[in-house]
Amino acid sequence: MRLVSCSVAAAIALLAHPAAAAETVKIGAVFSLTGNAAAYGAQQKAGVALAADEINKSGKLPGITLEVVLEDDGTSPQQGISVFDRLINMNKVSAIIGPTLSTLAEAADPRAQAQKTPVVAVSNTKPNAITTIGDYIWRVSLTEAQVIPSAVDIARKKLGFKTAAILYGNDDAFTKAGFDVMKSSLEKAGVQILGIQTFSTKDRDFNAQLTALKGLKPDVLLVSALVEQAGSIAVQARQLGYTGPIMGGNGFNSTKFIQLAGPAAEGVLVGTAWNRASLDPVNQAFIAAMKARGVDPDQFGAQAYTGVLVIADAIRQAGLKGGRDDIKAGFAKVKDLPTPLGKFSFLPSRDGDHPAAVQIVKSGKFEILE
Repeated sequence: MRLVSCSVAAAIALLAHPAAAAETVKIGAVFSLTGNAAAYGAQQKAGVALAADEINKSGKLPGITLEVVLEDDGTSPQQGISVFDRLINMNKVSAIIGPTLSTLAEAADPRAQAQKTPVVAVSNTKPNAITTIGDYIWRVSLTEAQVIPSAVDIARKKLGFKTAAILYGNDDAFTKAGFDVMKSSLEKAGVQILGIQTFSTKDRDFNAQLTALKGLKPDVLLVSALVEQAGSIAVQARQLGYTGPIMGGNGFNSTKFIQLAGPAAEGVLVGTAWNRASLDPVNQAFIAAMKARGVDPDQFGAQAYTGVLVIADAIRQAGLKGGRDDIKAGFAKVKDLPTPLGKFSFLPSRDGDHPAAVQIVKSGKFEILE
């Protein structure tokens, strides 16, 4: 499926350049449109489509049209590898955005590195991974190590918890990485961990684990899970009578979680790489444009949108050249780029650098915890 773009980018401050020869730059987008992570993929698809449309209509890349070639990774490492190979070798894309999960990125990104094709990770949050695959792999999404410690600290100061329990998915790189950071963050904050329970991504019944943790009477329950499991965990925890605060990892950062959990989502906390409440004009324009397309945006949509802005700025930085090595070279020059995530730059590690925040669910909506 292809999303060929054309609309205005109020969000991008790019410098004007002389007219260049007409060129179409193909950008691959690999997202989980089916499978366990499909809720994230739907947002990412919408964010990429909007950004490409705006950039093309803005005329800020004169002589260049961005063409998005969309593929579904199926939340499957093997399918992710297959679509990466197709985009690189058949579609001849200049760069790839995705895939959705860290587990898939660890499987597929080495194919891009081997073929010297730039990748922009827009939702891979495993610390000390992904960008270490090679110098063609760059990351927009903040890692769990960049978000969770500050989120735990803010929540602890607000709620005053002294003990905690943790529940996490132990068969997925995304959720395991979240657990590792949660555990170390609690320990560094002096919070006593009373118990730890695990589950697999195929599980839907968490009553045994939650009953065991509830019996320990923790002040707070931390959960690292994908959104489908996150919703069920919140519901089952409340059904079992757990009334304390729940704090989720990055997998909770989707409006799908609120839909799945319903009233049980109320009061749930989660660290976030996107401050939805920011009054920055770029962020407000992004939210309005997504809503105009019938999409209530979340962090995953904002990060995917930003991924396209970063590629466009790299092309500009490379002198309006859209080859693979041109874009890679341009990434190194991206600095303080206005995006819905805030002013965006790359760290020397090729990881993203921008502000983080903490969200709380209030009246069925994410709000920033003040």
